[in-house]
Amino acid sequence: MELMSEEREAPYFTMTIDGKPVDTPAYFEIRNPSNGELVGNAPECTTEHFDAAVACAGKAFKSWSLLPDSELEAYCSAVSSKIAEHAEELAELLTKEQGKPLNGLGSRWEIGGAVAWAQYTSGLSLPMKVLQDNNEGRIELRRKPIGVVGSITPWNFPVMIAVWHVLPALRTGNTVVIKPSPHTPLSTLRLVEIANTVLPPGVLNCVSSSDTKANIGAAMSAHPEIGKIVFTGSCATGKRVMQSSAETMKRLTLELGGNDAGIVLPDVDPVAIAEGLFWGGFINNGQTCAAMKRLYVHEAVYEQVCEALVEFAGEIPLGDGMDEASVLGPVQNQMQFDKVSSLVEDAKRKGRVLIGGEPGEGLFYPPTIIADLSNEDPLVHEEQFGPALPIIKYQDVEQAIALANSSENGLGGSVWSNDIEQAKSIASKMECGSVWINKHGAIQPNAPFGGVKQSGLGVEFGEEGLAEYTNIQVVFA
Repeated sequence: MELMSEEREAPYFTMTIDGKPVDTPAYFEIRNPSNGELVGNAPECTTEHFDAAVACAGKAFKSWSLLPDSELEAYCSAVSSKIAEHAEELAELLTKEQGKPLNGLGSRWEIGGAVAWAQYTSGLSLPMKVLQDNNEGRIELRRKPIGVVGSITPWNFPVMIAVWHVLPALRTGNTVVIKPSPHTPLSTLRLVEIANTVLPPGVLNCVSSSDTKANIGAAMSAHPEIGKIVFTGSCATGKRVMQSSAETMKRLTLELGGNDAGIVLPDVDPVAIAEGLFWGGFINNGQTCAAMKRLYVHEAVYEQVCEALVEFAGEIPLGDGMDEASVLGPVQNQMQFDKVSSLVEDAKRKGRVLIGGEPGEGLFYPPTIIADLSNEDPLVHEEQFGPALPIIKYQDVEQAIALANSSENGLGGSVWSNDIEQAKSIASKMECGSVWINKHGAIQPNAPFGGVKQSGLGVEFGEEGLAEYTNIQVVFA
C-alpha cells in the first residue's frame, strides 16, 4: 500500500533504557482516533530489551536509594520543571494519539495536572518516626525504598497517570521501568525522554509494546527483580497482575475499574446541578475510572433533572481534538467504541433515549443519556467507560443507597443535595473509596485516592500514597 507523504514522515520514537535512546527491530503504528492519520511509530520491545531495562534500573537503585532526602526532592522538582517547559509539546502529542481536545478538560488540562502533581509530590517526605524513647530503649520507624518499581499505565490519561506512578516512586528512592498502553505510548515515551535530561542514567526507563509479539506487562508482573507493581486499568487485568505477582510477593498498588454512582436527592435545583452532573459523567468522554457511570434520581425531581442534563449536553461541541473549538473528542479506540455502542444499543430497547444514542463517523460517539433503566440493565451494572450515562428513578433514599452499593466495584460515588449534613450521612453509607458532595471525580494530590471491593488495592496521592512505595523497617536501640 502506498503511504501518504505525511505518513512516510511520521516520526519513529525510541525507548529509554539506562538514560539512552534505544531503537528496536520492529515498530507499531499509532494513529489519531479523530481522523485515522499516522501520528508516529512506537518501538516494539523485546524480552531482551525489557530484561536490560530492569537490570539497569536495579543497578541505578544501588546509588539512587542512598541519596539524601533533599537530593531526591531536588531531582523530582527538576523533573516537574522540565515537564512544565514542554507542556504544549506534550499536550499536542497527547491529543493526537489519545483524541482528547486540547482545550477544556483535555490535554492542556491533563499536562497542567501532571505538573501540579509532580510539584506537590516533590515536596512530600516520610521522615523517621520515634515510637519510643525512654529508659527501656529507643524505637525508630524508618521507611526504605522497595527497589525497582514496574509501572503499567492506561490509555485514558497517559501522561498524568505516568506522573502519578513515577514521581512518588522516585521521591522515595526507588527506580522505575514504565510500560505505557499500546494505544497511547508516544506521550509517555517523550515524557520519560524529557525527564532523563535531569535524572541519572537508569533511574527512569521506558519500554513500549503492542502486546502482540511479547507480553511485556505479564513479564513485568512476574519478573523476580521487580519489587513493586503499580497498575492502573481494568479489574480483569488487575486480577491477572495480582496473580502473576504472587510468586515473588511483590508489593502492589492497583487502581482498577469503577462503576461510580451518583445519588440526587429531592431538594436539589436541577438546573444548578446540571453542569456538575454532566462533567461528573462525561469528563474525558466518560473514559475515566472515577467518572459517574450511574445516576440515581429521586422521583420528585427526576424529569426536571433529565431535562436540565439534556439541555446542557446539547451545547457541548464534539470534534477533532486539534480543533481549538472542540470540547469533547472521539472514543480512543475501536474496542472501546464497540463496547459503548453495544451497551447503548441494548439500553435503547429498554429505556428512553434523551439525547445521542447513534454512532457518528469514525470513532466519534455523541454524549448519550438514557432514562428509565434499572440496575439489571447492562449499561447500568457494567462499566461502560465511554460517553453514555444511564439514569435510574428511585423513591426513597435507602433504596438508592442499596442500588448504588449493589456493584462489585467501589471506586467513587457522589451525593447531590442542598442539605450538606444529610449528604454526609448518606456518603458514610456508600461502599466506595471516595465520595463527593455536589460534584464528582474531583481528585487532588493531597487527598488519598483508591478503591474498595474490586476497584483496587492500596491508595495513591498524599503521604499515604507515598508510603505505598516503601517498606517499613523498625530499629530497636
